Amino acid sequence: MASMRDIKRRKSSIQSTQQITKAMKLVSTVKLQRAKTRAEQSKSYFKCMYDTVTSILAKAGTIDHPYLKAGESGKKAVIVITSNRGLAGGYNSNVVKLVTKGELKKDDVAIYALGRKGKDTFARYGYDIRLENDEIVENPSYSDAMKLSQTLLDAYAAGEISEIYLAYTAFKNTVVHEPTLLKLLPVELEQNENEEQREPGTPMNFEPEDEEALNMIIPKYVTSLIFGGLVEAVASENGARMQAMDSATSNAEDMISHLSLQYNRARQGSITQELTEIIAGANAIN
Repeated sequence: MASMRDIKRRKSSIQSTQQITKAMKLVSTVKLQRAKTRAEQSKSYFKCMYDTVTSILAKAGTIDHPYLKAGESGKKAVIVITSNRGLAGGYNSNVVKLVTKGELKKDDVAIYALGRKGKDTFARYGYDIRLENDEIVENPSYSDAMKLSQTLLDAYAAGEISEIYLAYTAFKNTVVHEPTLLKLLPVELEQNENEEQREPGTPMNFEPEDEEALNMIIPKYVTSLIFGGLVEAVASENGARMQAMDSATSNAEDMISHLSLQYNRARQGSITQELTEIIAGANAIN
């Protein structure tokens, strides 16, 4: 059995760690409330944007536009949104696994890493990292998403990348966060139930011309989905960290209780031994 000094030292160390995890939980809780409100307010808009654009293109027939055709050459760009810090459970690793354990082949992928943890992991795995941005995940703005969107669309139009994907963590609620891999371009035209009930073959007319209209719509569509992914990812990160720190705090409390019991037993054993030695010494004198 460990000595009383060792038990006391270990208990003190765990108590110090518990204070840190408790403080981190409180910080994450405060951040989560702000991020949660922002994610919930914007979620409907971004979902509507995705549904509307896919619905428009599903009815547009065959339009010869560079944003709607997969490139014959070039890598598949994957925007990976992770955090700059750890201690968030499986938040970062679950997003990375969407790429490393999915159907995308390593040699065909170009990583656009938003967040230090994802960048470090993909660099360690030897992936082609085309872009890295750690600051954008700290306080996402629409202008940052717009710049990234334009960079991707320029590379897409030039044939440097053939497809664009977004890997992020969708925010469902405080305790449920879902790693998601979403294909942005070329747009996958899938009819939903409401569209299937409509009269088939309904034509879609563009004003102005289709190419000019798509030149305005597609960049806004890509920008909106990237920004929406960033906003939801930030909320998910803080939710995951809050849960992880709450679990760590509870585990520390259990360990402290166990060590307190061990300490009391060791102390009782020490007292019993001292009493036994005193009684034995007294009997020896008599």
